Amino acid sequence: MALGRKTGGRRRGTPNRITAAWREAAIASGLTPLDYMLLVMRDESNPTELRLDAAARAAPFVHPRLAAVEVVRSPSEPTPEEAAEKRRLVEKIMAALQRKPEIEASANGVTTL
Repeated sequence: MALGRKTGGRRRGTPNRITAAWREAAIASGLTPLDYMLLVMRDESNPTELRLDAAARAAPFVHPRLAAVEVVRSPSEPTPEEAAEKRRLVEKIMAALQRKPEIEASANGVTTL
């Protein structure tokens, strides 16, 4: 009697006899369905529609789908807009500091050539 969990049987991922036989036959023939679709796609004598259809059907087996990724940032990290604003403020302060000797000199009545 089962103890509330699966006991015995085939291990997960082990192919059954029919799947194993089909896979061996495909390998023995040297041409899998994916290989055939790729051959159709690469054959330039085929109509473009047929080649595009073969490419579309083969693509999921060759290229993985891109997953949606959530952008996660720490709360202390500024947003791009905040970072740009901070850069603008720093540039204004730096420009003011570079002009400070000119301002002090003109306030003292000293002219520079």
